[in-house]
Amino acid sequence: VQLQASGGGLVQAGRSLRLSCAAPGRSFSIYSIGWFRQAPGKEREFVAVISRSGDSANYRSSIKGRLTMSRDNAKSTVYLQMSSLKPEDTAAYYCAARLGDIASNWKVYDYWGQGTLVTVSS
Repeated sequence: VQLQASGGGLVQAGRSLRLSCAAPGRSFSIYSIGWFRQAPGKEREFVAVISRSGDSANYRSSIKGRLTMSRDNAKSTVYLQMSSLKPEDTAAYYCAARLGDIASNWKVYDYWGQGTLVTVSS
């Protein structure tokens, strides 16, 4: 599956962004989709993940209240709504897919998008 992340950009602290991850194809609904981010000089970290049906989602605990992940299997797209953005949210955001259940460990994901850069100014 090919993943295409989009929606990043430069925003001021306190504003919101919605990231999208599109994966054209009829098999989209068989994949759990996760979002991960990596800031310069830091390790990749889990942000959010959604189940294949979209009825279950997990979030990074430290930013859970500012995130909402959803998916539209008819459009083969997942969304990550981020609110009250902070400068520490600045990173490249990647979506990834796996055939198994939802997971927060990036190493178990099979397919990756190219990433979309989010920059939050103070």
